[in-house]
Amino acid sequence: MAKPAFLAPLIDLVFPPRCPLCGDALAQQGGLCATCWNKLAVPGEPACSACQRPLPDSMVRDGEVLCAPCMASPPRHAGIAAATLYNEASRELVLAFKRGKRIALADLLSRLMVRSLPVLEGEWLVVPVPLHRWRLWERGFNQSALLAARIAQAIGQPLVVDALERTRRTPSLGGLGRRARAEALRGAIAAHGSRAARLKGAKVLLVDDVMTSGATTDACLAALRKAGAAEVRIACFARVLDEALDHAGPDDRSLAA
Repeated sequence: MAKPAFLAPLIDLVFPPRCPLCGDALAQQGGLCATCWNKLAVPGEPACSACQRPLPDSMVRDGEVLCAPCMASPPRHAGIAAATLYNEASRELVLAFKRGKRIALADLLSRLMVRSLPVLEGEWLVVPVPLHRWRLWERGFNQSALLAARIAQAIGQPLVVDALERTRRTPSLGGLGRRARAEALRGAIAAHGSRAARLKGAKVLLVDDVMTSGATTDACLAALRKAGAAEVRIACFARVLDEALDHAGPDDRSLAA
């Protein structure tokens, strides 16, 4: 969250601003140095309006364009907004945030996510991907919930932090293929009973730190649709989409708060 301006000089004195990736000195807290900033990759254009998969220039025309997989099997969500593509730089930021417990990085990551969002008309419920209670106890925080809270505040929409819950603990998904991930998550995520009424007919912005195969978001989508959500968009900091990296470029947006 934003710190009072009058505290900035004291914070900078006690904790000199440093780039969270390389450690170089910065002019202010909460950013990256120019070199590390240029290492981030953002989804390029033209791309599928539903899944961000890159498209050839020949497919560019007025209006939204869908890729062949999305036309053959329309996604259940209304679009994905990824701040960055998953590469070495975004991976280091995510690991420092999630496993290194540098939760202050939530401010930086969420700012980048907000800037990737389309205009959201009307009221949207901001909902994080849930952690199982034992995983939450082990880690001490839900990284998606930290991001969702900041995004909700930034866009002026209500946060429903407990809209979804993990009904059982799932194994680590690292190293599993798409089908194995989907099987591990089958029935593991559901709408929280006390929030079901609020989800019915609602437009939901589902927030996660990293979108890999889509198995986790698919499980969340299924739970939200079952609860009667009218529309679901997905926001993530990093998206694993290897075929898009060749079409991506460095992010040239300002990091100023």
